[in-house]
Amino acid sequence: MVAKVLVVDDSAFFRKRIVEILESDPHIEVVGTAADGREAIRQVSLLKPDVVTMDIEMPVMDGITAVRRIMAIRPTPVLMFSSLSYEGAQATLDALDAGALDFLPKRFDDITRDREQAKRILRARVRQLAAQKMGKPVLASPASAAGARSGPAATQRTRGDEVGRLAQAQLIAIASSTGGPVALQQVLISLPQDFPLPILLVQHMPASFTPAFANRLDQQCAINVKEAVDGDVLRPGTAYLAPGGRQLSLQQRTGQVKVHIEDGDPALHFKPCADVTFNSVAAVYGGKVQAVVLTGMGADGREGARTLKKAGASVWAQDEATCVIYGMPQAVVEAGIADQVLPLSEIGPALARGK
Repeated sequence: MVAKVLVVDDSAFFRKRIVEILESDPHIEVVGTAADGREAIRQVSLLKPDVVTMDIEMPVMDGITAVRRIMAIRPTPVLMFSSLSYEGAQATLDALDAGALDFLPKRFDDITRDREQAKRILRARVRQLAAQKMGKPVLASPASAAGARSGPAATQRTRGDEVGRLAQAQLIAIASSTGGPVALQQVLISLPQDFPLPILLVQHMPASFTPAFANRLDQQCAINVKEAVDGDVLRPGTAYLAPGGRQLSLQQRTGQVKVHIEDGDPALHFKPCADVTFNSVAAVYGGKVQAVVLTGMGADGREGARTLKKAGASVWAQDEATCVIYGMPQAVVEAGIADQVLPLSEIGPALARGK
């Protein structure tokens, strides 16, 4: 399988750089380039690439507008390149809302200090997005895919004993990665303002992005959403987003459960890491937890979910059909940890109904 890629950027130097990096992989072929969004749309229709890499700020037509139009005429996985500023975060979140599936920092030093590792990460992301497209149709956005694939059987699976277990929960813990920003939005907007439990969110995301993402979710949702800070006391109806670049765990002090934020083990690949948070949650709440593993690359969350499961907690996984990347949920399912495997559109309503 060779992934066909269209590279879009107004900088000729950056286009050449990305082409060289991608074409060093025998499983990737760059079939074309474009210098602005309008040309990108024309090239997508003409070349039919498997993946598009897209800059945000370009003349003639910006990347966000181009993504929206590509999703309307020929839905194709799009990997955005963005700056790690607050404004860059806002623009990237807009691009994800428009239908882009993933993003990477435009400065490779912001991915990792190891330049060769950064190149490997870029090639791996492109191959993974191409594999998802080749394996199933790509819809206009992860949210629309969820709405199109739910059904009565999925609703039925959330009833009975599983809803009874959810009713005993004292905390919701959700992990996600690639495709997670849109998936988390869809889950959280289903929850009522008086939702009676605190919620922990672990989304793989750079440090400069999590404040903007928390603010966006807070504006969109009836519940409160905030970026977690050290010492936060868990409150019902509030979702706490783990800050990028750090680890979130829980501590119980003087009868209160508080958030603890630290740098954590430097050897850990993910910061924040779902396994770290899930293990901490199990130590504080035992089995009185509803864990949810959403779309994402890799297997983060599997071992933490295993710990929760052993403590008696309930674990849900997003189904393959509605995932952008069926990696993290698949790891949980294949390990035999998942109590329920649900379409994205069913998860939020099931949480709201269970409480």
